Amino acid sequence: MSAAGDAPPAQSRGELRVVGTSVTREVERLLDQTADACGKRAPRILQVGSRTVASDRNERNWRALVAKRFGNHARFVGIDLQGGSNVDCVLDICGTLRTLLGKLGDEPFDLVICCHVLEHTRHPGKAARNIEQILKPGGLAYIATPWSQAFHAAPDDYWRFSVRGLMLMFARLDIVSSFYSGGDVGLDVAYRVVRDGKPDLEPQAAGVEQGLFQLVLDHEDNRAVLARQATERLPVSRTYLPTLFVNIVGRRNT
Repeated sequence: MSAAGDAPPAQSRGELRVVGTSVTREVERLLDQTADACGKRAPRILQVGSRTVASDRNERNWRALVAKRFGNHARFVGIDLQGGSNVDCVLDICGTLRTLLGKLGDEPFDLVICCHVLEHTRHPGKAARNIEQILKPGGLAYIATPWSQAFHAAPDDYWRFSVRGLMLMFARLDIVSSFYSGGDVGLDVAYRVVRDGKPDLEPQAAGVEQGLFQLVLDHEDNRAVLARQATERLPVSRTYLPTLFVNIVGRRNT
């Protein structure tokens, strides 16, 4: 027993671990969390940037996934800047909150899905505020954005984000999960950096994350990689990063 006034002993922190997973598994967890939060109530789910195009061969069909998990009980809404397949409402997530609520209604959402959209928005901070505002207290948001990816204008390409950058943007969300994923078609791998079973979001974890995905080649190896390319590439760097996406799941705090 400690004497009166003594500080309690500090709890030892567990080891920092890199846990292999997959985006499929993480999506299943997300839908399970949504189901647990809603109970018997039909969830209301919004997908931002829902329009499907022929080039989206590696994108998930969220409407189908939600229907498979919840049957006909879920109320699914897809919005996009342009009309088309899988779009219920033409709407800009960077617009005014009044405009969003005018078209979507005042009822908040249990889950907002925003995958590979923020890098294409002119005002991602405004989009983040709107997503937070239309979430039910305790509702979940799944955000996926590139950390490293080739330029892809759809309709344009403005930004890249880190996990900590997303945390700053979504300040009203408590981060319940974060993971890294790749971009190759048919390769469904992802990695979580955790401590004591929870995402480690402290700056000390940054060194581990940096070492996971960055590859530094010496000059000769660099020249050999460039020589194998089908088109000419200039040797401006010896450091290479794969296509890498950062993913967070956040719960709106009250």
